[in-house]
Amino acid sequence: MSDVTTALLAGAIALALVLHLAWLARASRNRAKAALAAEVASIRTAIADAVDISDGTVGVLTWVGSWNERRVQVRTIVDTLATRKLPARWLSVSVTEPVAVPATFDMMMRPGSPTTFSNFDHLQHTLPKAPGFPAEAVLRTDLRGARFPQNLIASHLDIFAEGRAKELLITPNGVRIVWLLAEAERARYGVFRQAAFGTRLEPALVERLLASASALRDAINRQERQVA
Repeated sequence: MSDVTTALLAGAIALALVLHLAWLARASRNRAKAALAAEVASIRTAIADAVDISDGTVGVLTWVGSWNERRVQVRTIVDTLATRKLPARWLSVSVTEPVAVPATFDMMMRPGSPTTFSNFDHLQHTLPKAPGFPAEAVLRTDLRGARFPQNLIASHLDIFAEGRAKELLITPNGVRIVWLLAEAERARYGVFRQAAFGTRLEPALVERLLASASALRDAINRQERQVA
């Protein structure tokens, strides 16, 4: 084989490789667009007037709207911190209405490493747990001596029995539940270091988490009115 033929063959192989990589990139973008469209449809099935207010932060998408006449927020967060074995995708669902609590109450399940979705690590005061809280839960607050209706809160934690709910945050401004939506596909991440998540965001899950957060908020406010 002549040098010219060899050079032409090498050039053809290089061009084919470039074209193949471009095709893969285009296919990946198309899949991402289709996945986002499906996700938006799912969220608007649960929250008809949902508006995308994402600020451009990589891996974070945020929608706000109303559900059962309450202001709500839904956020998905891709967590690629090096401390995790696999990247994770979290679903954060909040009812952003006033709650009758004196400070921040944060319950984190198995808080072994920092997270990208919570300020739990920055809360300085650990609370003793009342009976009924999961053994793996740690409670913290930002106000020493703050008292919370722990017995009431503990009675609304059924959703944490499944092992996918990660955080319950209660503040004077609302109630938030964070849920593990999916972990990255191990094979693809191990070979290509690409965080691909196969699990779809289902409207029923969004509504279920909203219903749980809303019921807890209502119960806290109802109890406060009865005490007053």
